[in-house]
Amino acid sequence: MRFLIVSDVVSPELYPVAHPEAFEPLDAVLSCGDVPPEYLSYLGHVFRVPVYYVRGNHDLRYARRPPQGATNVHGRLVQTKGVRIVGFEGSMWYNGGPIQYTEAQMRWTVWKTRPLIWWHGGVDIVLAHAPPRGFGDGDDLCHRGFQCFVRFIRSHQPRWFLHGHVHRTFSEPSQRFLRLGDTTIVNTVGWHIVDTDHETMDRSAWAFRPQTAPKPMRQRLS
Repeated sequence: MRFLIVSDVVSPELYPVAHPEAFEPLDAVLSCGDVPPEYLSYLGHVFRVPVYYVRGNHDLRYARRPPQGATNVHGRLVQTKGVRIVGFEGSMWYNGGPIQYTEAQMRWTVWKTRPLIWWHGGVDIVLAHAPPRGFGDGDDLCHRGFQCFVRFIRSHQPRWFLHGHVHRTFSEPSQRFLRLGDTTIVNTVGWHIVDTDHETMDRSAWAFRPQTAPKPMRQRLS
């Protein structure tokens, strides 16, 4: 499986895409939120693959103009070529916006996915906008992570927990990755490509956009 993952930033390498063939073959586009709906519509059209997304706390326009041909996975479990994806939108409540949640509200949303996960025999990827509490989140209320995500990871052990929301400068690509049990937590702000064995989900190669080159560099992780 080969995924293009986007979050929080409209990248000039992707909008517009000068050479779509350089990214192919792709199996799906995944979005962790806070990107314009037109961006996701464009990526789905150019690459002709499914697009799965959650909304970020700034994605207010999605209510009246959602991305065309894309699937909102908030509070749902979807499968693409056998890979099971669950999504959780929004951020911690901080000023009363419509895509903000208290810890209790998000805990209820997370709890409601349990029957879906049980029915499908587990979950491989979590798409979230906010991070888990204590794993790459911020000190301010807006960027604080959810404690219920930590409990979710410990209970269900997805292979990946992908999030955006927290804008940081990473001197090394590996700084984007944190571990909780068997789960890899990844800050996906920007754009990234991942190749993985879709049967086991335990071998992955991430490609990151460097600051000075139009092509991503690749790092293989054990």
